[in-house]
Amino acid sequence: MKELVEVIAKALVDEPEKVTVTETENEKSIVLELHVAQEDMGKVIGKQGRIAKAIRAVVKAAAAKNDKKVIVDIVQ
Repeated sequence: MKELVEVIAKALVDEPEKVTVTETENEKSIVLELHVAQEDMGKVIGKQGRIAKAIRAVVKAAAAKNDKKVIVDIVQ
């Protein structure tokens, strides 16, 4: 999951070298924290959060086979 979020985010931003994803896992869920440059924050979130929702939907679909809930947080 971490790699998927990283690839999607790097394709969207102007500074792909500043994209990092940290993964925290417990029994029932996986939390992915996406860190991007401040200037690229709007590109990852999108108008009215549409890009962020799309990223979460893709990750949720990919995680369905693992029976774990995946949470994507976009962190400044």
